[in-house]
Amino acid sequence: AVPINTGHPLPEDRDAVIMIEHVLMSADGCRATIRSPVYPWQHVRKVGEDIVATELLFPTSHRITPADVAALLTAGCPTVMVRRRPRITIIPTGSELVDLDPAGTPPPAGRTIESNSAVLAALAAEAGARPEVTPIIADAYGEIKRHLLQAVQGDADMVVINAGSSAGSADYTAEIIAELGEVLVHGVTMMPGKPTILGVIADKPVVGNPGYPVSAILSFEQFVVPLLARMQGTEPAAAAQITARLARDLPSRAGIEEFRRMITGRIGEDFVTLPLKKGAGAITTLTRANSMLRISGSSEGEARRSRVRVELLRPLAEIEKTILCTGSHDLCLDLLHDFLKRHTPAYPLASTHVGSLGGIMAVRDNMTHIAGSHLLDPESGTYNTSYIRRYLPDRDIALITLVHRQQGFMVRPGNPKQVRAIEDLLRDDVTFINRQAGSGTRVLLDCELERHGLDSDRINGYSAEEYTHMAVAVAVLSGKADAGLGILAAARALGLDFVPVTEERYDLLIPAEFLDLPMIRALLEIITSAPFRKAVEKMGGYSCRETGQRVALS
Repeated sequence: AVPINTGHPLPEDRDAVIMIEHVLMSADGCRATIRSPVYPWQHVRKVGEDIVATELLFPTSHRITPADVAALLTAGCPTVMVRRRPRITIIPTGSELVDLDPAGTPPPAGRTIESNSAVLAALAAEAGARPEVTPIIADAYGEIKRHLLQAVQGDADMVVINAGSSAGSADYTAEIIAELGEVLVHGVTMMPGKPTILGVIADKPVVGNPGYPVSAILSFEQFVVPLLARMQGTEPAAAAQITARLARDLPSRAGIEEFRRMITGRIGEDFVTLPLKKGAGAITTLTRANSMLRISGSSEGEARRSRVRVELLRPLAEIEKTILCTGSHDLCLDLLHDFLKRHTPAYPLASTHVGSLGGIMAVRDNMTHIAGSHLLDPESGTYNTSYIRRYLPDRDIALITLVHRQQGFMVRPGNPKQVRAIEDLLRDDVTFINRQAGSGTRVLLDCELERHGLDSDRINGYSAEEYTHMAVAVAVLSGKADAGLGILAAARALGLDFVPVTEERYDLLIPAEFLDLPMIRALLEIITSAPFRKAVEKMGGYSCRETGQRVALS
């Protein structure tokens, strides 16, 4: 017997290996007693067992993986012929665009930070291309034409012009492509992304990419990414799909394939999917979405509770453990999501904001794990309990207090319109921004109006609605409105002044059958933790004196 280590060549006069665990060595190490017999070539890898000369390792257009590198080296291949990564030039256009100031200084009034080229370049790199982004080009016909011609005559395999693909007075992309080459398509039957231009100049594909962020990304994914894959001899990977119950009606325009960003999670044996806000410029819906629903152009939408196929933007394992939260908006939910990702990253919290009453209806229909609510009963002065008894009489609901919070009027710094009380909302020189019907904040406003004997029809802007406290704060900050009812934390976040109206209780409704789920237990542990409470109160306008306590419903 000859000692040998794993992986070493076998001596030519030996034909088997015995594991050391099956050998008893003598004290002097000169004799070995074999305790388990072996047959010829046992525990031996023969020459040619893995790779044989002339054997095909990989076919043409095979994407090399880390394991493939080991196979190439084992086969004695120090080099291999590969396809060149396609080069793509991205040209951002727009006279209103500026680059982000490294110091963080906000852009001047009327200017917008250019961000599309960064995400398009990242998508191109992810697709295997080598992206090059040019400086921002102003909306000048001659300048855009010169840079496009320069890109086409250079080493780029494809050129993407971002913005200028629509029909505005300074949208020159289609005209320039037609002058230098050929426009194959101007306008596609998809939304967002309808103004997409597909053209050819000097045998090179040129794409006119829409300027709105969501349109830009979806158009790039649908037209540019597949073309980059073909240039590399591959096909783009198809997204995984699952069937889910649709939580709300989704009307859509016939003749247009609509891409809706969704939040999807598992409730019991079913997946449930909820739509996020529409809008070609709502980039945060793409960052928050974990799935995508395509509504066929042959339909006029999808009906609530229907079963639909959604494409997954996150791993299935993550979606299965996503906590769905539907109902009233509060900044604490974002904080709660961050704490969950920090301490129990397996359980992300995904919230959609449909108002307190909408959250209660979602609980009723088994379309959410938890619902945020702060519905005031004007008769009893209590929060949420009477609504649960009214709308969920047959459900065992755990009502958990999240926070007490300050509600009041958000106004611009210095309170230029001198909004001091609810009566000031009826002045002709004051414009108001409201919350949507069914939200707890809307109920609070209506209760205050009734208590003071005021007519809502006299409020300028009563019918103008937003769905979150931050959206109301943005409307006030931008000058769209002079005042809006919301929470102190939202006012502080945007540097607005705040006129207190009342303190209210914000609760989480949790069906009792979900309380033992690991994801819900993790959420409740975070809520009752000292670090979470400290972080909540640091935002301002919150009290955690009853946070985590269960409210009696009787």
